[in-house]
Amino acid sequence: MRSSTRTRMTATERSEEVLRAAVSAFAESGYAATKTDEIARRAGVSQPYVIRLFGTKQQLFLAAVHRVCDRIEETFRAADAERTDRNASAKEALHQLGRGYNVFLTESELPELLLHGIAASADPAIGNEVRARFGQICCLVRELTGASLTESRRFIATGMLLTVMSAMQVAGPDAIPSEWAEEILENLSAEGG
Repeated sequence: MRSSTRTRMTATERSEEVLRAAVSAFAESGYAATKTDEIARRAGVSQPYVIRLFGTKQQLFLAAVHRVCDRIEETFRAADAERTDRNASAKEALHQLGRGYNVFLTESELPELLLHGIAASADPAIGNEVRARFGQICCLVRELTGASLTESRRFIATGMLLTVMSAMQVAGPDAIPSEWAEEILENLSAEGG
């Protein structure tokens, strides 16, 4: 009898693998176009197993959106933790937090899935969750930086611009060269954004 070199995954590990596959699939195709069969195939499990783990496609999508929002918050907290001057102005604190966008541009699934979550918000169950999580991110920015509503709104607006540009593949490490996008990115760099 041959011993298997493959270790058996726990249910928690398998659930995590399915969630990673869901984030990837939903980021690529959005809520409506993504089939649970595709997520199951990517995770190496059966479609009924995906449903057994998460209940419905909608619940799986929401779990993926929550995972992305958790990662965004974690990234902002990590960027803030690197701030050495706790007495810095809100502008300086926002600039430090803005370094988190370097992570978002390299982890393109984050902005892509966030946009798909926003797009799917016409569905009340999805919209309620997305609005709540986006609101938490906005509040976190103010909490970490002490920024005014106007300052934090500008920061979030710039972040959404970068999110859209990343989804269009004109920002980030694999950006398709585009003169207009490069001009915007240069302007943001010059402003310290």
